[in-house]
Amino acid sequence: MRLLMCSAAMACIALTVPQAVQAQDLGSNFKRDKNVSVRQRPRPDYEATGQKAGGFTLYPRITAEVERNDNIYAVATDETSDTIWRVKPEVAVRSDWSRHAFGLFAGGNIIRYSDNGSEDTEEYTVAANGRLDIARGANITASSQYQRLTEPRTAITAGSPAGATPKPVQYDLVTSSLVGVKEFNRLRVTGRLDDKDFNYKDQGVVTFNQNTRDRNEFFYGAKAEYAVSPDTAVYVSAVGNKKDYDTNLAAFDRSSDGYVVGVGANFDVSELVRGDLQVGYMKQSYDRAAFKDIDGFNAVGRLEWFPTQLTTVGVNGSRTIEESVAPGAPGYVSNQIGASIDHELMRNVLLSANASYGKDNYAQIDRDDKRTNLSATATYLLNRRVGLFLTYNYLKQESSGAQRAASFTDNKVIASVALQF
Repeated sequence: MRLLMCSAAMACIALTVPQAVQAQDLGSNFKRDKNVSVRQRPRPDYEATGQKAGGFTLYPRITAEVERNDNIYAVATDETSDTIWRVKPEVAVRSDWSRHAFGLFAGGNIIRYSDNGSEDTEEYTVAANGRLDIARGANITASSQYQRLTEPRTAITAGSPAGATPKPVQYDLVTSSLVGVKEFNRLRVTGRLDDKDFNYKDQGVVTFNQNTRDRNEFFYGAKAEYAVSPDTAVYVSAVGNKKDYDTNLAAFDRSSDGYVVGVGANFDVSELVRGDLQVGYMKQSYDRAAFKDIDGFNAVGRLEWFPTQLTTVGVNGSRTIEESVAPGAPGYVSNQIGASIDHELMRNVLLSANASYGKDNYAQIDRDDKRTNLSATATYLLNRRVGLFLTYNYLKQESSGAQRAASFTDNKVIASVALQF
């Protein structure tokens, strides 16, 4: 299914890195498709047909976007506004096989500023993934992805101890994963390995060196689910991690080992609600003696409410340990909560709104950050090839403490058009 649906803020929701289609699960106790959200609902008249090529289908797409931003450097005073242009060509290739699956993806993002050319940048992604169906209820999926990305000026990790960097921070991110699933009637067991490699680009000035952020993150974990009914399952989960920094400078070496263990439930129990909730314990231990362990309560969850078939309301939240770039802090505890609503005004006209609030508590330094984000998007699907999108986004960051970061507000209005074939 290729819907002409996207968020103008990201210029693409439907056509992202291709995910291997799930193996057939007819009769499974773990299907959660009783309810269908507004974004998931099939719209045959607005789905790309793709281009057939043997046992594969190609889905080309290009998005053109213009953004008006009133604070491109994310500063508290003397804000600079600009008009930003983006062009995003993409192509996804997916297999049409009855068993197993294979997919490829390639995409770019050319970003140009009207008045501040030093902010111009390019991004790109290439990826591949596949699924091997071993037997009914058993499969193995694997994926690999290479990206050249640009860190937004508004990102909590943007900048350096010396302040804002002379130019946008770019980095290469290589990710890979291996997931195995086996279902035994009421029991489903999942094991996975994930690897992330970050390589930040030198700013050319020692004061703004980003290479101290280069690192590898390796995750390994397992999850066991038990279906207490066809629409509800309880589970236990355990995920370990090892993070190795490349730097030889002790002050920036945040190499660590950690884990998250939890219990939870996923459900789709009525015509009104479905979700996945997990609570547990998390801990991160650092190799450098000066950095103390970070531990505490962990939670992650999402709920979807379906008051009508034309409206979907979502609530999500999390409490996790994240990497820090602040001097003296090994990491921080991130607390996030958000809500969203999608409404189908007409079959081809969708209205969406999102709100989120986050609070970050840094370890071993006097700094707390609060972030409020509001957005609204209107989507108009002309036909299966053309879609129009308009988004407004508001971001407010408040940083407090002796080692606080920048506090600022940022407003964006984004209009885009997507063409797919």
